[in-house]
Amino acid sequence: MEAVLPIEVEIPSMRVLAESKLEEAKWAKQRYEQLNLIDEKRLTALCHGQCYQQRMARTFNARVRHREFNPGDLVLRKVLHITPDSQGKFAYKYDGPFVVKETFSGGVIILSDMDMTENVLPVNADTLKKYYP
Repeated sequence: MEAVLPIEVEIPSMRVLAESKLEEAKWAKQRYEQLNLIDEKRLTALCHGQCYQQRMARTFNARVRHREFNPGDLVLRKVLHITPDSQGKFAYKYDGPFVVKETFSGGVIILSDMDMTENVLPVNADTLKKYYP
């Protein structure tokens, strides 16, 4: 008894052809049909992957809240780094309030303090939330 690889059962090789004593023309025709089926399976898998990615993106985008900041809005900036003298979990999560001075595409915002001194570094809109006094 001889072991046969599972791939050879599906797509026979010359060794399997010799053992089964198939005609070479018939074997070539079967081999060609199976190779065409591989392309179909590959295209089906590719289509399924693209549909899955579109479904995941649609689901994610449905839950995203669009936030728009206009010049003059009051905002709070998230504290991204923890200082050594912070009080652990009781430390402030947001810093501010700040005034939006200018907005750019891609979510870049330039802030200024309440006394209108401009901050040098731009801030990402993901780290901001509106402040309502």
